[in-house]
Amino acid sequence: MSVVRFIADLHLGHVNMALKRGFNTVEDHDNHIIQCWNSVVHKRDCTWILGDVTMESSKSYQLLSNLNGMKKVILGNHDRPSDIQELMKYVQSIAGMVKYKGIWLTHCPVHERELEFRVSRNIHGHIHEHKIMTTMWVDDVIFDIPDDRYHCVSCEQVDYTPVTLAELGIER
Repeated sequence: MSVVRFIADLHLGHVNMALKRGFNTVEDHDNHIIQCWNSVVHKRDCTWILGDVTMESSKSYQLLSNLNGMKKVILGNHDRPSDIQELMKYVQSIAGMVKYKGIWLTHCPVHERELEFRVSRNIHGHIHEHKIMTTMWVDDVIFDIPDDRYHCVSCEQVDYTPVTLAELGIER
């Protein structure tokens, strides 16, 4: 049985991101992502990459060949339109925004109004280690808590490993 997984913000080949994430070299960074990916993704699985495959460059796309399973991409703000033809050599599809099982798959989080009228959840990337918060009032005290409608799958939030809907707590 095939499994569907999600991850965002790979930033393959991006030296500054590798250093920011605590890796000694970009090669260590990229190899870690490949190892984590292949530890859970199998040949028949499908993984949605929710943007920022690289950092405005097509030179690291060949690393996608080292990742198990079928790969579908939602373009991010650092995925250049001029590189789509090259990216298509390594992935099965490319889109800007997709509704999957009643969930918006995007790179950037969608506006909260989209979640009120269209679908109830959003799996996204873009914000890396941050979370989208909402305000809660309890006995006249204000608390900021994570908004459970948003699920960020940036590498930093999923331990560099693609995750399933069940692992996100939204199995359908």
